[in-house]
Amino acid sequence: MDGLSTTTLPSAIRSRFVKDVNGLTIHVLEAGFEEKGRPCVLLLHGFPELAYSWRKVMEPLAAAGFHVIAPDQRGYGRTTGWDADYDGDLASFRLLNLVRDAMGLVWALGHRSVAAVIGHDFGSPVAAYCALARPDVFRSVVLMSAPFAGPLPLPFDTANDAPRQRAPAGGLHTALAALDRPRKHYQWYYSTRPANDDMRNCPQGVHAFLRAYYHHKSADWLGNQPFPLTAWSADELAKLPTYYVMDLDKNMAETVAAEMPSAAQIAACAWLPDDELSVYSAEYGRTGFQGGLQWYRCRTSGDYNAELEIFSGRTIDVPSCFIAGKSDWGVRQSPGAFERMQGIACTRMVGCHLLDGAGHWVQQ
Repeated sequence: MDGLSTTTLPSAIRSRFVKDVNGLTIHVLEAGFEEKGRPCVLLLHGFPELAYSWRKVMEPLAAAGFHVIAPDQRGYGRTTGWDADYDGDLASFRLLNLVRDAMGLVWALGHRSVAAVIGHDFGSPVAAYCALARPDVFRSVVLMSAPFAGPLPLPFDTANDAPRQRAPAGGLHTALAALDRPRKHYQWYYSTRPANDDMRNCPQGVHAFLRAYYHHKSADWLGNQPFPLTAWSADELAKLPTYYVMDLDKNMAETVAAEMPSAAQIAACAWLPDDELSVYSAEYGRTGFQGGLQWYRCRTSGDYNAELEIFSGRTIDVPSCFIAGKSDWGVRQSPGAFERMQGIACTRMVGCHLLDGAGHWVQQ
């Protein structure tokens, strides 16, 4: 596998591979690599993105004196060594193993610590757990688009309580399906076997699918006007756009196809022109989406929650900040998370920035 073509990258960014990192050969984009001894900044993308998503911020960070590292994370792009089979090794995609990938990469590149780990979308919880698990290595953290409400709680002071009645399994999903407009939550859809094929082999093709998906979650889609939700309930979650809480009878490719931008809108899209979108569509056309979808399956299955409960009660105590677009529903998709991040989960939050004119893809 070759690195990304230099014609697709800004001149100061190089593409390379780092072998033998937690079973992976990791494809990395780098800037500020010419001078040894620079402090490191690690950039962790989300779904459905790539290391390439950081191309616009890497050069300014390098100019500020940092060695900037942006990997294709496990399951994505030109990184290899992960299992693309739905029935394959799901455990390798669990959150703490993704933290192990991040730490192994920076150590392989000769850094005992990083000045900042910066995570966007699903990269945000990876960055958060990096800071929770190894604050000596990850000296500060920037969370983007996905607030961190704190680690999963371990049941506390329950020994003398009367037995509590558990909520029925799948109760939220039953309630969503029973709405007058029947709905389903995208994370549980992403966890289903057909999801990868729905997107990879959709009638409009991967390029058009990604164009509509990125448009639908951007500030260019004028329906993105986020506000706080009051509860994790079907009635409240149904207020989210359909890319988060989907119509029950539609897959994701069908969902976003209804919001495909016009040719004029595409031509006017300066933040993601068609030649840059082609980098994504070429990669996902080759790899499919299952690698990224495995991350959602780890979350929705609950099978790996127990090891995260080790951190119950811990806070992020290194300097932190949060960045998102004002038009990003990702800030509000988990009711109360934005407030808990600022009030409880992060004890040294130095800033919380919601940027005008930006939606979910804030670093682009």
